[in-house]
Amino acid sequence: MGSDMTEASSKATDRAGTLLSLFAREGYRRIEPSVLQPVDAFLDLSGEDIRRHMFLTQDSDGNELCLRPDYTIPVSRDYLAARGPEATASLSYLGPVFRQRAGRAGEFPQGGVESFGRTDREAADAEIVALGVEALTSLGVDAPSVRLGDVGLLRALLDALGVSAVQRRRVLRAVAEGRAPDASANERNGRNGAASDHAGLLAAIEGQDPTAARAFVEDVLSIAGISSVGGRSAGEIAERFLARAADRNGGELTDRQHATLERYLAIESDPDTAAAAIRALAREAEIDLDAALTSFEARTGFLAARGIDIGAIVFSAAFARNLDYYTGFIVEIHDSRQPDTRPILGGGRYDSLLTHLGAPEPVPAVGFAIWIDRLDADNATGAP
Repeated sequence: MGSDMTEASSKATDRAGTLLSLFAREGYRRIEPSVLQPVDAFLDLSGEDIRRHMFLTQDSDGNELCLRPDYTIPVSRDYLAARGPEATASLSYLGPVFRQRAGRAGEFPQGGVESFGRTDREAADAEIVALGVEALTSLGVDAPSVRLGDVGLLRALLDALGVSAVQRRRVLRAVAEGRAPDASANERNGRNGAASDHAGLLAAIEGQDPTAARAFVEDVLSIAGISSVGGRSAGEIAERFLARAADRNGGELTDRQHATLERYLAIESDPDTAAAAIRALAREAEIDLDAALTSFEARTGFLAARGIDIGAIVFSAAFARNLDYYTGFIVEIHDSRQPDTRPILGGGRYDSLLTHLGAPEPVPAVGFAIWIDRLDADNATGAP
C-alpha cells in the first residue's frame, strides 16, 4: 500500500513538473487563485453540470462561497483585479479543484492555461490547440484525438437566418445539451416537469410590463419567506421567471430556419471539408456567413502552420461544451486509444466572460484545462 502511494505521488509530481515547465517555456506565468470563490459567477455562467456538483459554504457575513470547481473563472477574476495598462496576459495554473463525484474523490488536480487580450484571435486559438496537443503528448498520450466546434459560427448562422432572441436561446441551449433544437415545449422550459411546476406563476406574469412582473414575483417570494435560493437573490430569481415566461411565447422556428439549421448541425468532417460544406449551404440558403467562415478558415491555416494534421481533426457543427460562456471555437481532446472515454482536455474562446465579471467591454480570452486524473484508466469514465 505504501509503495503504491509513493508511486502515485511520484507520478503526480512528474506530471506537474512536465506541464509547468511546458507552460513556462511558452510564456504562461503561473498563478494560484483562492480556493474559496464567490458562488454567483459559477451559478450564472458555468452551466448546470457544474452547478450540481459544487461544494457550497458561507462566510461569517452569510455570503455564499464555493470551493473552486474549475480554474477559468477564478483566473479571469484575478486577471481583472491585477490588469494594468497592458491588457495582454498569458497565465497558467495547476492545483486542486473540487466537485462532488459519486464514489470518487471530490478533490482532484487540474492544469491549464488562459490567454487574455490578444486581438489576433485565430492565431491565439491555434496556439491553444497546439499547446494542448503538445501538453498531452508530453504526458504520455501518444495519439491525441482533437475535436472542434464553433459557437461563434453557430451564432452567425442564427443571425443570418433571422432567428428571434428567444428561439436563439433555445437553440443554443439545446445544442449545448445535445438535444435537437426543435425539442418539445416541456424540454425547452425545463426537464422533469419543472415548467409545469410553475405554470401558474408563469401564466400570471405573461404579457405584463417587465417592472410590474418583476415586482409581482418578488412579492410572491417575500410572502413565502424566500430571500435567496442557491446564491441568487429574489430579484435574480424574478429575472429567471421573466425569461422563462418569455420563452413560452417565443414562437417556433420557420420551416426554412429549421431545415437550414438541421443541415448545418449534421456537418461533421475535417475543418477544410466542413468549411466547404458550410459555404455551399450558405449559398443555397442565400445567407451571408463570409466573415465567420473567413475566421474559421484562418484558424485552420494557423493550425496547419503549427504542424497540426488538419485531416485528423474532427469538426462537428453540433458540438458544444455545456458551459454558458463560450463565444467562439471550442475544443476537446481525447486519448484515441480510449475513444469512448471522457475528454482529457477541454477549452475554447470566451470573449464575453470577463464582462460578466465586471470588465467594461469584452476582452479576447481563450484557454484550456486538463483533467490530469483522467490520464489514469480507472478515472477515464464516470461522473464529471
